[in-house]
Amino acid sequence: MRTRVLTAVMLGAALLVGGEGNAQQPAAPPANPLDVIPDKMPFNNPYGPPISAQRAQAAIQAAMAEATKHDWPLNIAVVDSGANLVAFLRMDGALLASIPIAEHKARAAVKYRRPTRVFEDAVQKSDYKFILSLDDVIASRGGIPLIEDGKIIGAIGCSGGAGSQDEAVCTAAAATINK
Repeated sequence: MRTRVLTAVMLGAALLVGGEGNAQQPAAPPANPLDVIPDKMPFNNPYGPPISAQRAQAAIQAAMAEATKHDWPLNIAVVDSGANLVAFLRMDGALLASIPIAEHKARAAVKYRRPTRVFEDAVQKSDYKFILSLDDVIASRGGIPLIEDGKIIGAIGCSGGAGSQDEAVCTAAAATINK
């Protein structure tokens, strides 16, 4: 019995001494990733002048060409840097319920200056449900900012397919502007 008590006391003393050595170590990173403070602002592209109707139509045509290539009937919306609708196309046979969703994806992408996939990943992969409490967020991929000369001039949103299809079409269209 004495041996057990002595062993317990020795282990406790060793833990205390070991704990003091660890106290001099640099602080461990926060347990909660949300507590990490980035050095730079993420997604900090400044807003630029609004996309012109002609360029918005060109983005719509590029998106439609990509969607047609795969036989994916989609709704496609382009908003300007102020989140105002500039151009819209509902492809033949596109899902009616997806009309406002395409617009919502474009608005969220421009307002938050990031692809809507970021919100989807935050909710699905990181379980950050608080994202859903932010105004005008849509946690579904398929909204991508349109950037020219480092400035956001608008965004494109697609809806009507699987999220990966919506995103692929928007990415192809954004590539015609994001150079």
